[in-house]
Amino acid sequence: MSDQSARLAPHYSNFGVSHRLLLSGHSHQAWPDVAVEGMMEAFDDAAELVDEKWARAFAKAERLRDGFRLFLGEPGAQLALGANTHELVLRFLSCLDLRRRPRLITSDGEFHSLRRQLGRLAEEGLDVVRLASAPADTLAERMAGAIDDRTSAVLVSAVLFETSRIVPGLEFLAEACRRRGVELLVDAYHALGPVPFSTAGFPGAWVVGGGYKYLQLGEGNCFLRLPPHADTLRPVITGWYAEFAELTGHHDGTVGYPLGSARFAGATYDPASHYRGARVFDFFAQHGLTPQALREVAVHQVGLLGTLFDEIGAPDDVITRDRAPVEDFGGFLALRTPHAQRLQAQLAEHGVLTDSRGEYLRFGPAPYLSDSQLEAAMEVLARLTTPGGNGI
Repeated sequence: MSDQSARLAPHYSNFGVSHRLLLSGHSHQAWPDVAVEGMMEAFDDAAELVDEKWARAFAKAERLRDGFRLFLGEPGAQLALGANTHELVLRFLSCLDLRRRPRLITSDGEFHSLRRQLGRLAEEGLDVVRLASAPADTLAERMAGAIDDRTSAVLVSAVLFETSRIVPGLEFLAEACRRRGVELLVDAYHALGPVPFSTAGFPGAWVVGGGYKYLQLGEGNCFLRLPPHADTLRPVITGWYAEFAELTGHHDGTVGYPLGSARFAGATYDPASHYRGARVFDFFAQHGLTPQALREVAVHQVGLLGTLFDEIGAPDDVITRDRAPVEDFGGFLALRTPHAQRLQAQLAEHGVLTDSRGEYLRFGPAPYLSDSQLEAAMEVLARLTTPGGNGI
């Protein structure tokens, strides 16, 4: 994999990836240099065309959709775009019949935007059921068992953001939801890139994700994949861009909706993010950064980090990891320690950028990092967790 990193690293000169230990790739990977070209193109189009720039901007949005479709394994996917997954999840929630079916099933391992929003809805009277995310191997089955006639939706991640564990059995869960008339929303953010993902196993599901992390697209590039029956639903939270596709006002004065992805459209946005994202997806295509290639990189790098960590020999009560097969994990190594925040700060002082979530210290590699850089990062952790090493 070092040959690949040597080939890629020069294309990330603005982020200086060859001389920095950027192990925060599960949160914010470096952008390739061509991202700057995309942002300048957005400015140039605005300067030249002013308010007539939107035809070009919409073309960039469609290129962005095509890039996401590749990682979803669904060339014809209907994708509504948004600046973040939170706004897209709100549009999804707003089309549910929560008066008649006020029960939402989720896990305690969901990302903060969903955790917080569902928590607030629970305060307002919705029946929000949070199942333990561990063990991940049985999560989908347990969620299916929790469905009842009052359930509107099940919301679950494909890869858990704290532990990096892949959640198996989503196809089984999707079938259980279909039988009971329950919507399934899958958060694929931590899957797209390092983990094979395809909507083929659950065509009736909603899927949210984005490119801020492993796809290197930067902020403002998220999507909601719509299932075929989305055309029968009327989101309460709806933007005026939904009126672009067709005349949507009805003679009786009710709000109408177009078919397809525009049904869940938002409103005016900053198109610079789509210009940047389109350039990055072109870069991925040019350099063979396909879903299969990125999975191979992730398995190698996460596996290497795990092996290097085990060689440290730190006591489990100080720091440890889940030693399931590497194929069970996404694109980062999660280390469990009561000293996660302190270790993160100490690593940063030594030039190793990681992050922490609760009791998990997360090491996120990326395709432009070499094996020797991963080894150097783990050497720092070894010093910090060794008695007398001036750490924790």
